[in-house]
Amino acid sequence: MTSSQETVHSDVPARIDRLPWARFHWLVVIALGVAWVLDGLEIQMAASIASVLKDQNTLHLTAGQVGLTASIYLLGEVVGALWFGRLADKLGRKKLFLLTLGLYLVFNGLSGFAWNLWSFLILRFIAGMGIGGEYAAINSAIDELIPARFRGRVDIAINGTYWMGAMIGAASQMVLLNPNILPKDVGWRVSLLVGPVIGLAIWQLRKHVPESPRWLLTHGRADEADRTIGEIEDRVRAEGRELPALDKDATIEVKPTDAVSYREIARVMLKEYPSRSLLGFALMVTQSFLYNAIFFTYGLVLSGFYGISDQRIPLYFFPFALGNLLGPLLLGRLFDTWGRKPMIAGTYLVSAAILAISGYLFWIGALTAITQTILWCVVFFIASAGASSAYLTVSEIFPIELRAQAISFFFAISQFFGGVIAPALFATLIGDAKNPTPLFYGYLVGAGLMAVGGLVALFYAVPAHQRSLEQVAKPLSAVSKVPGVGNARRTATA
Repeated sequence: MTSSQETVHSDVPARIDRLPWARFHWLVVIALGVAWVLDGLEIQMAASIASVLKDQNTLHLTAGQVGLTASIYLLGEVVGALWFGRLADKLGRKKLFLLTLGLYLVFNGLSGFAWNLWSFLILRFIAGMGIGGEYAAINSAIDELIPARFRGRVDIAINGTYWMGAMIGAASQMVLLNPNILPKDVGWRVSLLVGPVIGLAIWQLRKHVPESPRWLLTHGRADEADRTIGEIEDRVRAEGRELPALDKDATIEVKPTDAVSYREIARVMLKEYPSRSLLGFALMVTQSFLYNAIFFTYGLVLSGFYGISDQRIPLYFFPFALGNLLGPLLLGRLFDTWGRKPMIAGTYLVSAAILAISGYLFWIGALTAITQTILWCVVFFIASAGASSAYLTVSEIFPIELRAQAISFFFAISQFFGGVIAPALFATLIGDAKNPTPLFYGYLVGAGLMAVGGLVALFYAVPAHQRSLEQVAKPLSAVSKVPGVGNARRTATA
């Protein structure tokens, strides 16, 4: 990484953080937060159309080929996150969140016109790339545009809207996949247009979301950064809101640099911030394992152990999804008031304990389908806030120059352990659903991993609540002391 610009002094980060909540921030939340809704919708769609795709009147796939379509979509998310994450750090947040949404819109819509297995796999892979790229670009932009005192609750609530998308997907497919309403080979194709329709409605809103002034500042475009935050301030003042005065030491001195090399990224993450990297790995992998293990097999548990028919399983899904949605919405504020460490560690540890207890009750046969679902709702009401905080954590604890790439790296790792290993493992443990003991052990493994994540957070969680991103992780381009950070250039654990 080499210097390519003159040193500049700027108060842009402080001006972002002093803003009161305004309509501009709602624009950011709605226009960018839809990424999580779309992913939840797509995952639910994929699960719902699985059996339909095996019908001889549709693509007539085998069970193995149907599983391959889901794996290819997840692989596309991983590739997209890694590729577009680097581009988001290099080219800017706005270019990427427009590009990734466009990629998803086009190729997910086209996948509804697939004529055989290979055309469907290719189109789903590219659509997955768009959603994977969304994760990196969107979380970066949201955290860099939202004032520090609101950042935690907003990020966590947005991440939790994944389950709103899942509910929309389930509800729409109860209609679209009903052969009494649409023919089988039409319903599944139309269902794949639901996400693009939502995304297209958001497209125009995204054009009004500016580039991150923080990104502009650290990439040699200080004048544009100052102009952008000035326009945001004008919007806020036009609502009759007053802006508090800036602190006298609110400026930051930066010397913009070229794109960060992979070698520099490795050095920062493994040498400068090893405990933060461990924290990000532990939080992302453990929550992903738990979620994918339970979510992708809950139907097998309900049908195999409790005798619930396939037609009735969606009725049990909605309260499960609602608990996941409400957890981040209701608990998110506490991450900004009580602090990151007690809330992250607490949500992981408490959800692990309840899961272990519910697993034991399942093992001894003390549960019914209804009480099992109620316990899942309680577990994931808490775990959902913790899982959302994992994405918040990896977004805010690394320097801005590699923020999107850090998100993409941890997302890719968690998708492998959670998206590939966990569902296959738990499906094997369920087997013919005659012996609950193997699955009980699986629940204990999931609970144990969540407990490990909670313990790592207890020791290494970063005190980021109500602190500017520059205080949480000093930019690589900063050449002077950042208020609230201290004199050291960077610190590995604080």
